[in-house]
Amino acid sequence: MLPQKQAEEAIVSNFSEAEHEPKEDADKGEEPSSMFSVKSLLWHGGSVWDAWFSCASNQVAQVLLTLPYSFSQLGMLSGILLQVFYGLMGSWTAYLISVLYIEYRSRKEKENVSFKNHVIQWFEVLDGLLGPYWKAIGLAFNCTFLLFGSVIQLIACASNIYYINDHLDKRTWTYIFGACCATTVFIPSFHNYRIWSFLGLGMTTYTAWYMAIAALIHGQADGVTHSGPTKLVLYFTGATNILYTFGGHAVTVEIMHAMWKPQKFKYIYLLATLYVFTLTIPSAASVYWAFGDELLNHSNAFSLLPKTGFRDAAVILMLIHQFITFGFACTPLYFVGKR
Repeated sequence: MLPQKQAEEAIVSNFSEAEHEPKEDADKGEEPSSMFSVKSLLWHGGSVWDAWFSCASNQVAQVLLTLPYSFSQLGMLSGILLQVFYGLMGSWTAYLISVLYIEYRSRKEKENVSFKNHVIQWFEVLDGLLGPYWKAIGLAFNCTFLLFGSVIQLIACASNIYYINDHLDKRTWTYIFGACCATTVFIPSFHNYRIWSFLGLGMTTYTAWYMAIAALIHGQADGVTHSGPTKLVLYFTGATNILYTFGGHAVTVEIMHAMWKPQKFKYIYLLATLYVFTLTIPSAASVYWAFGDELLNHSNAFSLLPKTGFRDAAVILMLIHQFITFGFACTPLYFVGKR
């Protein structure tokens, strides 16, 4: 472990010098005018906090509403344990990705390659460190994952708005939200998601705690039972949904690249995951406690929670958050398309 740690520190040191020596002089003249500008505050992010908000906001979206359904398939104990297991494994994966990114960028900058107008993506890291074969695999996997993730967000938007307004069918709502979400093409990079990441995390935080509190106030439904897990196929279906929650790293490199000091990313994903646990575990456990096996026929928690102004507010906030998540998923695809 010691040689590995020393090598990693050397990588970080080399990268830090290459990254910041030329930048410091350029920033001296800009700092007074830009530090307190509204544009910098709302638009141009790159700090450790920006990366934390991006990671935490991007981890949970529509899946927050389907985790109680997964608990009904897995049972309470397995649902909680698998969240913790997959969350920690996902954090370890993000750590490894961060080390590989720093190694790749350090090598390229020693070759005097400039990334001023270029966003490094995961398939480029694979290409630089492992070769073109792995680049092709990484590109195919990432594009497929992000494309399906984007489609899921659109379908989820239509599903959620239906609880407020059912005058239009869900397919029509999908088209409407698809047109709205397409405007994310005008967001240049992950630098510019600063305010959106902050708001997005606030929206999921409200929704998660609304679900938990509403379920506890509602109390257990008459004749509620908690029989899960009952079938092996249901068990693995529920586990897959939790894996999707914590196992998506298709935008990790882009979030790192948007940081002013990417070498500080190593533990950010873990800290973001620990916060996400405070949203996913209480909300899923509370709703499952209240409704039990009834959730097996209701994959969206909104369908069982009482219709109130608080629920409608949660629906609207999740719709906005899904717009943000769609942007997170599609922005790397926009980069690929430009190339």
